[in-house]
Amino acid sequence: MRYAYFTLVFLCLLTVSIMGIRGRRTAEAPIMVFPDMDFQAKYKPQRESKFFADGRTDRPPVPGTVPHGRTADQDSDRNDNASFLRTDDFRYLGKNADGSFARGFPLPVDAALLARGRNRFEVYCQPCHGALGDGNGITKAYGMIATASYHDDRLRAMAEGEIFNTITNGKNTMMSYADKLSPDERWAVIAYIRALQRARHATIADVPAEHRGDLK
Repeated sequence: MRYAYFTLVFLCLLTVSIMGIRGRRTAEAPIMVFPDMDFQAKYKPQRESKFFADGRTDRPPVPGTVPHGRTADQDSDRNDNASFLRTDDFRYLGKNADGSFARGFPLPVDAALLARGRNRFEVYCQPCHGALGDGNGITKAYGMIATASYHDDRLRAMAEGEIFNTITNGKNTMMSYADKLSPDERWAVIAYIRALQRARHATIADVPAEHRGDLK
């Protein structure tokens, strides 16, 4: 029995020596014991298929398919399919049904929305537009002198939906922030911008009588 083990070990060493450690380089394909592991019967993306009538490997969704799950907006508390599919043009495009830019907000403008807008503004907008929205951000010291001021009459009169579109798609040298700000966060930023504009052009009449004594 002992000789049988010695023989088995010898044969294993001999096989490895001949097939695996040949001591030279070669351009020949290696020996494949299980070729189906390397050459699987499968389709790769964007390739041609002779099986399907349209010749495509990528299959379209079954007609009538509706995605189901939580909304794409992490800051949204709505889980309905309408929100998931973003069928609300006002909320997700900033536009009316006729394609014109909408005015106003699709979300309730409250203290929480303004606080979120201020936070996002300070992270993404303040470096260029400045803390007051007057275009005097830190980037101006490095040569970016064409940053718009939110207090220009043109931007004060601009529809909120158009500002939303600019944040979403970018304009001129400003790049899109759609990958950084969710739709609801964009509306929050716009609400904070409106607050900055209102503060810049406010009068004593805008301050409630009970708080006017707090002003210095």
